[in-house]
Amino acid sequence: MTKKITFHVQNGGSLNGDARVAGDKSISHRSIMLGSLAEGTTHVTGFLEAEDALATLQAFRDMGVEIERKDEGCVTIHGVGKHGLKAPKAPLYLGNSGTSMRLLSGLLAGKNFNSVLTGDESLSKRPMKRVTEPLAKMGADIKTTEKGTAPLEITGKSGQLSSINYEMPMASAQVKSCLLLAGMYAQGETKVTEPAPTRDHTERMLSGFGYSVSVNGNQASINADGKLTSMTIDVPSDISSAAFFLVGASIAENSNVLLKHVGINPTRTGVIDILKLMGANIEVLNERTVGGEPVADLRVTSSKLKGIEIPENLVPLAIDEFPVLFIAAACAEGETRLTGAEELRVKESDRIQVMADGLQILGVDAKPTPDGMIIQGGKIGGGTVESHGDHRIAMAFAIAGLRATAPIEILDCANVNTSFPEFKNIATNLGLKLTTEEN
Repeated sequence: MTKKITFHVQNGGSLNGDARVAGDKSISHRSIMLGSLAEGTTHVTGFLEAEDALATLQAFRDMGVEIERKDEGCVTIHGVGKHGLKAPKAPLYLGNSGTSMRLLSGLLAGKNFNSVLTGDESLSKRPMKRVTEPLAKMGADIKTTEKGTAPLEITGKSGQLSSINYEMPMASAQVKSCLLLAGMYAQGETKVTEPAPTRDHTERMLSGFGYSVSVNGNQASINADGKLTSMTIDVPSDISSAAFFLVGASIAENSNVLLKHVGINPTRTGVIDILKLMGANIEVLNERTVGGEPVADLRVTSSKLKGIEIPENLVPLAIDEFPVLFIAAACAEGETRLTGAEELRVKESDRIQVMADGLQILGVDAKPTPDGMIIQGGKIGGGTVESHGDHRIAMAFAIAGLRATAPIEILDCANVNTSFPEFKNIATNLGLKLTTEEN
């Protein structure tokens, strides 16, 4: 049985110092997937040694790929080529990772073997029809539960997938990436058009591996003609993990933090843009490009934040950062209003409802709406909040302790290990008064 972990945060304090946060989760997943399908040996540094990314790594080992883990964050993948994966002997267990499940469903739909994808209790509740329905239009055979959730039973259709010209009803990088990966095994040219820009790590990395993918505005196109050639990848720090300290150093007095080697892909920097609109002091320093991905160091110092109406065009560019942005809003002067974020209701938890419930327990005026939240900034009190096993909720409420007037206890925090196992160490080194209790 998994241990229960509770966070205890003493109120007050400030954040000071330098840190390099965990490697980018999205890029870590894709480095394993594409490195496995490449010809030759791919070397990865900065790989995220967390449960989600390791679930992807294990899935490809289970399909016959030799992957070596050496020093922390160093992975060597002996690629088997685009058609070299072997049938797994058992269902592929993907833990809490929606990225693994959705991307693998596209990748495995066009294989010459059958597979089953399973996950933990949380992942087994997440909607999968958003990928299985367009894949079915390509000729894929994937069975879900009646509710459209995992386990996914995939009957391989090697050579039988047809291309699709798909207009996505919602902005989702996972759906887009799933269909592009399926398009590598489909006859004709697969085109995916998104209603708003989402993270483009798949397109960038395919190009890095030498596979032709065409991007024209909000449309990406791919066909089955290419091959992947091994490369070296240095995974930048995850801006979603850095976001906790961007907010923490903004809201806590006398704070000054330098976050090193952070990925600032323009499809991911909504959190910086939103915080700057609120009045945050964030400097982007030492900008450079590493393996096709833009990287920089971020310096953040204390500031008086003000409430804003969050521009809807920034919502898909900050979708994973809203739990901690809600904490920023609770500390800001005036009202913050979020709309156009209904996607938050189908993440690891219903992040709108769970955050609203927790903020209300801490005395914050937070009103959930169908597609967002209205928060009146003011004081944050203490109390016991429930994370519902959602890693980003747990870390967001830990950061709230910096401005709370009494201690905060956060229940069910074990899943922090899915994305950011070093969170406690980095946070406490910078000055957060956080202890953990296991039972």
